[in-house]
Amino acid sequence: MLETLLNAWRVPDLRRRVLFTFYMFVIFRVGAHVPVPGINPEALAQVMQGALFGFFDIVSGGALKRFTVFAMGIMPYINASIIMQLLTVVVPSLERMAKEGEDGRRKIVQYTRYGTVLLAFIQGIGMSLYLGRASGVLLHPGIGTYLSIAVILTAGTTFLMWLGEQITEKGIGNGISLLIFAGIVARLPAEFYSIYEFVRTGTVGILTAIGFAIFAVAVVAAVVAMNEGQRRIPVQYSKRVVGRRVYGGQSTHIPLKVNQAGVIPVIFAMSILLFPSTIASWFPGNALAQGIVRVFNVSSVPYMVMYAALIIFFTYFYTAVTFNPQDVADNMRKYGGFIPGLRPGRPTAEYIDHVLSRLTLAGAIFLAAIAVLPTIVTGVTGLNVYFGGTSLLIVVGVALDTVRQMESQLLMRHYQGFMK
Repeated sequence: MLETLLNAWRVPDLRRRVLFTFYMFVIFRVGAHVPVPGINPEALAQVMQGALFGFFDIVSGGALKRFTVFAMGIMPYINASIIMQLLTVVVPSLERMAKEGEDGRRKIVQYTRYGTVLLAFIQGIGMSLYLGRASGVLLHPGIGTYLSIAVILTAGTTFLMWLGEQITEKGIGNGISLLIFAGIVARLPAEFYSIYEFVRTGTVGILTAIGFAIFAVAVVAAVVAMNEGQRRIPVQYSKRVVGRRVYGGQSTHIPLKVNQAGVIPVIFAMSILLFPSTIASWFPGNALAQGIVRVFNVSSVPYMVMYAALIIFFTYFYTAVTFNPQDVADNMRKYGGFIPGLRPGRPTAEYIDHVLSRLTLAGAIFLAAIAVLPTIVTGVTGLNVYFGGTSLLIVVGVALDTVRQMESQLLMRHYQGFMK
């Protein structure tokens, strides 16, 4: 592993990409400590309590409870991406645009950016109104203060969106996922310290804490195994003669991953379920709003059921968007490939779709179980920490995807890398 990292460091282009990603992380962490003006920190600390804000604070890297310029994080961009992907399936014009290639993709990305700014401004207005109703949080409450806070928060989210796109283009890995990864990892020391305080003060026993740590390690190992697991469908290419040369005849396979969608379903489900509770928290005196907050509490049974169902839905949805069995079958037939025992064309596509559906079901159930079980374990052990299964799924999944991209860069440059 160390030898591979050293090999990656010796490649000038790869070294520049890694350093660029690191510098973007530094900028992200600096911005997470720049407070929004006109806020009383002591009164804000009293308001930002509860599981909702604790979990949202984990995703934003601690920026929410400090109410910095990055307080909303990248969630408006994720919500806009979800809306655009759903509209691409429903609206024919957007579906045609998505099939136009690079130009169509650029237009959809541009629409997603506009949607991000709109959603961020609406959420910023709501957060400023919520803080305005709390006693003593805003030093000078008024329309001008509400608008200025909304504009600052919108600018912070827009900057994070640009930062993520720069990482994707000039760095290593998916920029948006890496920003969420960096925010979660930045909160790890505080979470470990809180567990230490629970043990030191006698809130939980040392054996309970050790059992929790063993469970966390087992979850990480299971996530790694599931992300690396795949079903290989054998493919045979027939021989063909072109002039005096013979082409084809080799055997290969189609690698179908058990977790084809990665951590995207978890991020999508999390952002959707945070939205109603965030809106409801803006109206603390309303009985209906408080009922919504209780239902969408991260430790409630209805929340966990909806969370698991959304993860399963988005796993199938994202897999269907990113992997088309019919296109794979058509490409195989075009180049003389076939699955032994199956006719090329529609029978091959149906077989691949059947296998992929079963694999996706297993991967979706696994993601839902890992996301929900740590919340149950936390309730049993009494360790009130917000770094649960969702955070582990995101951290491990993003880390594996980034390592995989680094591996492909090394293999392109004739390094053995992680394959050794």
